[in-house]
Amino acid sequence: MRQVILDTETTGLELKLGHRVIEIGCVELVNRRRTARTLHHYLQPDRDIDPGAQEVHGISIEMLQDKPRFSEIAGDFLGFIAGAELVIHNADFDVGFLNAELRRTGRLPATVTEVCRVVDTLALARRLHPGQRNSLDALCKRYSIDNSGREYHGALLDAQLLADVYLAMTGGQATLSLDRNSAEAGGQTSALRPIDRSGLNLRVIRATPEELAEHEQHLQLIDKTSQGKTLWRTNR
Repeated sequence: MRQVILDTETTGLELKLGHRVIEIGCVELVNRRRTARTLHHYLQPDRDIDPGAQEVHGISIEMLQDKPRFSEIAGDFLGFIAGAELVIHNADFDVGFLNAELRRTGRLPATVTEVCRVVDTLALARRLHPGQRNSLDALCKRYSIDNSGREYHGALLDAQLLADVYLAMTGGQATLSLDRNSAEAGGQTSALRPIDRSGLNLRVIRATPEELAEHEQHLQLIDKTSQGKTLWRTNR
């Protein structure tokens, strides 16, 4: 299973006012393990950056003068995310901006969802932690993920933090596959938390004859409905 954790930074919050994407950061997960593959671009937006947005991400228009435009990296971006499951915090925001950029290029596909399924970690966090703060910083604190290096929002840094948050929210971090090349690329391992099962005395509760009879009746009903394709029987 291949997933891409994605974040963007923009010139402002309002898409309808013509604000643009100025940074894209992506981190790859394969089978719930961080790989060394990332995608990161700063982009020339051809417009001013709102002061409020610059206070958040620290990116000035001067920093972007020699950077490519989105149309120049669109193929690289689409190739990186194609076929993956995109994991984004507050996905509607990022996907809306990315779709607008894709439409401006005049190329196909014109929307992110044509090449990817999207998972919104903000929606997931709200289901898991109703009534609580579910910003990325709040989730890092809740799941004991070190975000002390986050002086400003940054697309690649935030994607790396979100990868750790997502894995923690959905069952725990798996180890990063590290070889010499990935170590040189700056990959980081996340510590596993072993479970001490010593001293456990677990009870085994077996089904009663009545429960077994009811189970057999249910299997017969499934057998009849599926024309003999009941998995419990075929896999015995």
